[in-house]
Amino acid sequence: MAQIDQIEPYTLLSWSPDSQYLSYVKNGRIVIYNIVSHASSTIIQEGAADVQWFPSGTALLFATPDEAGNVQLYAINRDGTNKRQLTQNTQGPLHNVRLSPDGQFALYTSPGVSISLITTVNLATGESYSIEGGPQAKNYFPEWSPDSSLIAYSATDLVENRYISLIQTDSRVGGQQKTLASSTCFATPVSWSPDGNRIAYLSGCTTQEQADQIWIVDARNPVHPMKAIEAGRITALKWSPRTHDVHPYALYLNPDYKVSFYYPASWQKVTEERFEGSDGFFQISAISSEEGIHEVCRSEAFHILKPYGSNPRIVPAIVQSQEACLIFPSEDQPVEMRNQAALIVRYPYPIVIQGNLYPYFILWADQNHLIPLGRTLSFIH
Repeated sequence: MAQIDQIEPYTLLSWSPDSQYLSYVKNGRIVIYNIVSHASSTIIQEGAADVQWFPSGTALLFATPDEAGNVQLYAINRDGTNKRQLTQNTQGPLHNVRLSPDGQFALYTSPGVSISLITTVNLATGESYSIEGGPQAKNYFPEWSPDSSLIAYSATDLVENRYISLIQTDSRVGGQQKTLASSTCFATPVSWSPDGNRIAYLSGCTTQEQADQIWIVDARNPVHPMKAIEAGRITALKWSPRTHDVHPYALYLNPDYKVSFYYPASWQKVTEERFEGSDGFFQISAISSEEGIHEVCRSEAFHILKPYGSNPRIVPAIVQSQEACLIFPSEDQPVEMRNQAALIVRYPYPIVIQGNLYPYFILWADQNHLIPLGRTLSFIH
């Protein structure tokens, strides 16, 4: 875990397709943050909101007011060039902008909370489509289906003087509205299964509007919704993504250094403290020092032999509730170092190796594997 910034509550976070960059809006700037190198760049866009990556990974979608004060959707290249307006909205503010998974459409709600209408936009043509929605014009939590063809949402209705919500779907151009189920809540988030066949939603609200149930409805045959969970207070839900094949990992455990973590199983042992593979390596050790974490990290980063180049970066972090830092090399790092980076963590209690006291653990690894290895690090007794 590394603290990277402070942002306003409910700021939308968007991952790049390659999972290397995290983007968000702060103080009128679009921030593009590299989670591997911990470097960031910004694009100045006053009033911007809901920035999201296009599937190509080369451009971003965001909303911001035009010169007349009307909020429009824009696309811009990741380097801040080629900004282009995609909509011609004159109907007021836009909220909850969401890009379709295929990057061809976007949806938004407007104008506010008491009246919330869903609109979709063909980003290539700028043509917009109004989604019919529920009878009270209170449509919330719209979500794209995985194949970008449908939208699911919660539509508030008033039945026997009590609010409920209808779980509805419609095509991305409207005209195919279906009501699949109902919830006892005023509104509920909805979540598609990865195959696009089922929708999960909340229900079981009392007069306090606190859901305590998760229900699932089959979008193909919505006759019998199923209650999946009933437990306490539930405020949000999200379907887990489709699993992908991954390289198997093996557990590394060293009782002398009192650490364990997972590493690619294809890597071979060189010594008890070092493993190598065709795509990376790791090596561990401990540091004996009475200095604080900042001084220890700086001494390692700016070693006289310059193993991390002439201008390495030190990023403070917390690992296993302990003070830590990440050290990333500069571009002039010697090639023979194999893109080496480092993680230094203060032990919960200093360890003793061959009669010497060591307060700090250090993990060296190639830059691409350092964070994945560090995420699984545990101290053992």
